[in-house]
Amino acid sequence: MATLNSSFISNQTLPFPSPTNLPSHFRALRRRQLVPIRMSLPDNSNSNSSADPITSLTRLLWGRALPPQPLISAVRSTWSATWLLMMRQLAPSSSSGSYSRPPGLFSSVPSLYHSSPQTPNATNSLHLYVGLPCPWAHRTLIVRALKNLEAHLPFSVAAPGSDGSWEFHSGPTDGSVLVAGPDKANRKKNLREVYRMRRGGYDGRSTVPMLWDVKRKEVVCNESYGIIEFLNSGFAAGSGPDLCPVQLRGEIERWNQVIYPAVNNGVYRCGFAQSQEAYDTAVNELFTTLDKLESHLSTNRYLCGDTLTLSDVCLFTTLIRFDLVYNVLFKCTKRKIIEYPNLYAYTRDIYQMPKVAETCNFEAIMDGYYRTLFPLNPGGIRPIMPLVCQYESLSKPHGREVLSLKSKQLQLSPQ
Repeated sequence: MATLNSSFISNQTLPFPSPTNLPSHFRALRRRQLVPIRMSLPDNSNSNSSADPITSLTRLLWGRALPPQPLISAVRSTWSATWLLMMRQLAPSSSSGSYSRPPGLFSSVPSLYHSSPQTPNATNSLHLYVGLPCPWAHRTLIVRALKNLEAHLPFSVAAPGSDGSWEFHSGPTDGSVLVAGPDKANRKKNLREVYRMRRGGYDGRSTVPMLWDVKRKEVVCNESYGIIEFLNSGFAAGSGPDLCPVQLRGEIERWNQVIYPAVNNGVYRCGFAQSQEAYDTAVNELFTTLDKLESHLSTNRYLCGDTLTLSDVCLFTTLIRFDLVYNVLFKCTKRKIIEYPNLYAYTRDIYQMPKVAETCNFEAIMDGYYRTLFPLNPGGIRPIMPLVCQYESLSKPHGREVLSLKSKQLQLSPQ
């Protein structure tokens, strides 16, 4: 994003020309508006004595009146056309204006990387690339933590650049807070350069998360669900809970079919909609599904009962961003997650699990959306963080362990 040159701003009061020295087209414009020309800024002892040039120029042209209607119409038309052009590139859409997420080109981890007691070194060359604002990348950080893979899978954190690409930062990090840092595997400046290192090159979108083979210089997988499935079962060193038990796989898949289109991708379909019809469809599906989830979670601690699964991880990374970002920026305004008692308690339940909170950097999440998605927030102004999204609120007792206790009591009670 361009910034004003410092020489453009002066500490001196700008001289104003007399009416007779104004260009003829300015004099004509002023007569049409019937607004008297002010030769100087009003005397206001409570304001700064100098004014920025843009304010001075607009006062000179239109006084305190609104700009002329032809100018407003021209700017609006130009902005609308430019916005649509940028959105088509940022968020590919269908003919109806509905956002269509491009699929990852590397959707699953090849079997040669799946380690076992017989092939324990199959995963030794892997490196994970993530971005903190991204809910899809957040999934991989959570599963990596829950499976206790910190010592077995190194990772690098990129941050959104001014052009929307993922960039690495060279500054030192103290490790106490998860922040963007350098590329620890390839020492590149941005993720695009990493993707292009692969044999045959790469001209697609350089997205996170991305699993990289350091030795082969190859993209292993850049589809989040393919990565978390692999982290759950593909590492022989993984010692955490099984997030996709065999007996629950059918139920997990059914929940994924509900959550992904309507909630995970649903918030993006709202925010990136390029027509009113597309937005209305997406927002109705989103909140209809949230209502169903609220009802289901009133009697179930997690989506599949008492067992935390990959489906819960996928839902959590959207819910934790909902009131923080999606409710405002993506126009998901019908209700907030805090207005769903069960969904909000469910979110706190997962947030309070060991090592999950450490994967959440709310400042980075807000910066990544409000200061990067220029077409949705041209001013780049970031709102204040909602109280309900802060650590103190998310750490309050959730009370959902009662649902597990009730379930166990029912199982043990005589028939």
